[in-house]
Amino acid sequence: MAVVCTGSIAFDYLMSFPGHFREHILPDHLDSISLSFLVDEMVRQPGGTATNIAYNLALLGDRPKLMATAGVDFEDYRRWLENKNVDTSLVKVIPNKYTASFFVNTDLDNNQIATFYAGAMAHACELSLHDLKPNLPDLLVISANDPGAMRCYARECVELGVPYLYDPSQQIVRICADELLEGVEGAQSLFVNEYEFQLLQKHTGLTADGILSKVEYMVITLGEDGSDIYADGKKIHVPVVPPTKIAEPTGVGDAFRGGFVRGTQLGLDWETCGKMGALSATYCLEQKGTQNHSYTIEEYIARYRQHFDDNGALDILLQNA
Repeated sequence: MAVVCTGSIAFDYLMSFPGHFREHILPDHLDSISLSFLVDEMVRQPGGTATNIAYNLALLGDRPKLMATAGVDFEDYRRWLENKNVDTSLVKVIPNKYTASFFVNTDLDNNQIATFYAGAMAHACELSLHDLKPNLPDLLVISANDPGAMRCYARECVELGVPYLYDPSQQIVRICADELLEGVEGAQSLFVNEYEFQLLQKHTGLTADGILSKVEYMVITLGEDGSDIYADGKKIHVPVVPPTKIAEPTGVGDAFRGGFVRGTQLGLDWETCGKMGALSATYCLEQKGTQNHSYTIEEYIARYRQHFDDNGALDILLQNA
């Protein structure tokens, strides 16, 4: 199954605050909030929703295609991705623009406050699935991106008969209700965390069951409580894989999606796909940065089997690496 990943290409600026945000937020004064957090450290890492998902797919033996826009500072990042087996031939570099940037501050409870600068990502609507004909993908991943581009890709998928995974993520707050509803209604699957799921219900006016009725399957990630998969009329709960350490949570959701989608590519059952997502997420959680974790297929399978019984199903990863 050929997968094309759309979404942001970005550089992540990861900062650590040695305290708790909640201690500095005054609920009675939210209308005049003014806060500044002095951080202990900052690192600049490659990131972005599309690139993170593609990176995790590639770690598991796939060669996904990346369809997104980047800035004039992208070439070193391109070489990194190609070296990791991500196909960047569909990436468009926008002249006189810098690659999108994600600034995130994480406190001691792993709560985060983030700001995102679009940069070249604002031109993502200049790309079209029509340019891929006749080699259309078997699945398009629509992750957080320029809102106009997300709308266009969803419409083009419906027009061209391409199944898509809808992952509105941080852009739920920027996409209007009608477009959110349209994105959900045309999707094969929906991926959100539990807070985003509540926002999605609020903005679309749909109930949880109403949203579920629109898609073939839905995955809600629950942080340290694991994830819930809704498919074939069932709810499947998947626990987390315990981390050996917790370094930084940025990119964990993208890693989960990469692992899960790789499982669906290989025709594995829902529970196994969810557990693959859980393990991929834990590998990311254990390293600072969204693309600093790595492993061999053999190491991945061995660690999976320390926690779950796959009855030999993951051997297919070795055959398709």
